[in-house]
Amino acid sequence: MDIILAIANYYIEHKSTVRDCALIFGKSKSTIHNYLHISLPKISPSLYEKVSAQAQLNFNEKHIRGGNSTKLKYSTNHRSTSDEQITTNLQNQV
Repeated sequence: MDIILAIANYYIEHKSTVRDCALIFGKSKSTIHNYLHISLPKISPSLYEKVSAQAQLNFNEKHIRGGNSTKLKYSTNHRSTSDEQITTNLQNQV
């Protein structure tokens, strides 16, 4: 029960994600999700409301995070050596 409250408080205080909590607490994402959405309402309904609000915010922002991640991936000469080798090989074939 203490671990569930600790995870819930961390989730809220750090405006974290389930994935982040899983890494910090050494549990799977499924376990963290079950703690926060199944066990927590039985232990502390008021804390569960705050967790639900954070979960909804994460859900609403996930497409933005994914877009930023993709943008970062493809920005600033992010080509690997193997890409350069393929390009060179193709140019040599012509």
